[in-house]
Amino acid sequence: MLKTENTIKNKLEEREIACLSEFATKSRFSHGRKKSEDECPMRTNFQRDRDRIIHSKAFRRLKHKTQVFLSPFDDHFRTRLTHTLEVSQIGRTIARALDLNEDLVEAVALGHDLGHTPFGHCGEGVLNKLVKGGFHHNLQSVRVVEVLEDLNLCAETISGILTHSWGYKPMTPEAQVVQLADKIAYINHDIEDSIRAGIISESDLPKDCIKYFSSIQSKRLNKMIKEIVNNSAGKPAVAMSEEGWAYTTKLREWMFANVYEESPAKFEENKARKIVQELFCLYTEMLEPVCDESKIEQIVTDYISGMTDRYAVERFKEHFIPTGLQSGKKDDYLFKLAKIID
Repeated sequence: MLKTENTIKNKLEEREIACLSEFATKSRFSHGRKKSEDECPMRTNFQRDRDRIIHSKAFRRLKHKTQVFLSPFDDHFRTRLTHTLEVSQIGRTIARALDLNEDLVEAVALGHDLGHTPFGHCGEGVLNKLVKGGFHHNLQSVRVVEVLEDLNLCAETISGILTHSWGYKPMTPEAQVVQLADKIAYINHDIEDSIRAGIISESDLPKDCIKYFSSIQSKRLNKMIKEIVNNSAGKPAVAMSEEGWAYTTKLREWMFANVYEESPAKFEENKARKIVQELFCLYTEMLEPVCDESKIEQIVTDYISGMTDRYAVERFKEHFIPTGLQSGKKDDYLFKLAKIID
């Protein structure tokens, strides 16, 4: 039985070597994990990474974290989890078309936002101001997989998670795919969500961008993917065509000006900022008598950044809104972190 199972993993690795692009990252030649462990006889290294991420607690919490619209009650609005799944789908489509390693793309895509705060980039902005040296969700995502959940992922997966944010240079073509897929996903689904919310209409979108990509989301998305595939086939680097990227950038900038920065979608953010800021100060004070001062900021950052929107709201209510007599403590994990983090 063991011999048969071992053949499965070997067969998958041989298939990658034989069928994938010369530029693709092959799992057999991975730079490996920080801690040695027995190989899985039926899955490649990147498949194991993907599975570990899917089964992580941080991944499950993404379903109740904001994408753009805070704590949406309408089930059709995106959350951080549905965004992550769309990035994965787009990334796999591009990888398959370019004969790159789909398993690595999927692992990076599924893990790229594990460190995101509650309340989306609003929450991230608050922590960025409060934490010495700033807070960035891509760095926190790496911390989640390396320290807080200790998933022992491959170097290529961790590197891809780190570099998914713009301004970082991906080290593999698969990581380049995820960096692009992330932008394509949020531009398109945020347009759809904003139209659904009545913040914008299709007619408001830049006319030249719509003429180039289409006003229909599926066609616009398909056009962007084609622009990447056609421009990258047979090349070591993955990138959208120069013209396509110019229109994509213009559309993204338009979204920042009309949705992400000043719109009804942002009206509740001052309340969200207040929640994150007050919880940060409260937990810092709670830990001062029982924890080494040098560790407190990191512990509180880990705790708050891991919260879902509704959990953060509940903790704020518990500590700052008067209620009837209750028993039991809700912040046990805060003190658990204080014990395990060096």
